[in-house]
Amino acid sequence: MRGSTLFLLFLLMCLGIGLSVWRDWLPVPGRWNPWAPLDVREQPNLLTPFKLWRLQDDPALCDQALQTSTLRYAHQADSAADAKCPLSNTLRIQGGDVALSSSFLSSCPLAVAYALFDIHGLQPAAQAVFGEKVTQIDHLGSFACRNVYNRSEGRLSQHATANALDIAGFRLADGRRISVLKDWKDEGDNGRFLRLVRDNACQHFNTVLGPDYNAAHQNHFHVDMGRWRVCR
Repeated sequence: MRGSTLFLLFLLMCLGIGLSVWRDWLPVPGRWNPWAPLDVREQPNLLTPFKLWRLQDDPALCDQALQTSTLRYAHQADSAADAKCPLSNTLRIQGGDVALSSSFLSSCPLAVAYALFDIHGLQPAAQAVFGEKVTQIDHLGSFACRNVYNRSEGRLSQHATANALDIAGFRLADGRRISVLKDWKDEGDNGRFLRLVRDNACQHFNTVLGPDYNAAHQNHFHVDMGRWRVCR
């Protein structure tokens, strides 16, 4: 009985603190306030996945998060509701501190996760292995109105909602090019860098699939913000 009472008191205390933070009665630094907009410059913590989740249906909150990044982007008009693969709250990502092989369409959560990955995953990996900055990401595209693996039947791919990106390689400040296809099995720095990038990407995207997953991903890392958490 005493244990149940203590648990109830603890629960009420947590609810009270949560309400106080939500109402701004209790000052809390933004990175530790679950209701504060996500700042991609801040080191990710346990609240970051929740803050990313909140962006899915809140374009204004998403804009607030993106404005803390260096990304250049443009809002795209929503497609017709009866389109086979309708797009809404979609952005065209044009680059940032890191150049892109080409611009790509992106859902808002994917764009913010990409910004987080660049700052807190990709660049630290490049510095740790090469002491260099990544200056360009080479990719194979994002939006494609198709089913998973282009099958005639089955569920739509995350690419069908611009919620996925296929990353093929990287260019460093010294001009070096690193390819997922050519360098994944490399036993030197190139391979070590790619494996570290894959591992770091898993901290920011919900799903990360690479050459270890299957032959269809031998030349790229597939990253997306779908509902399943997979790191392969």
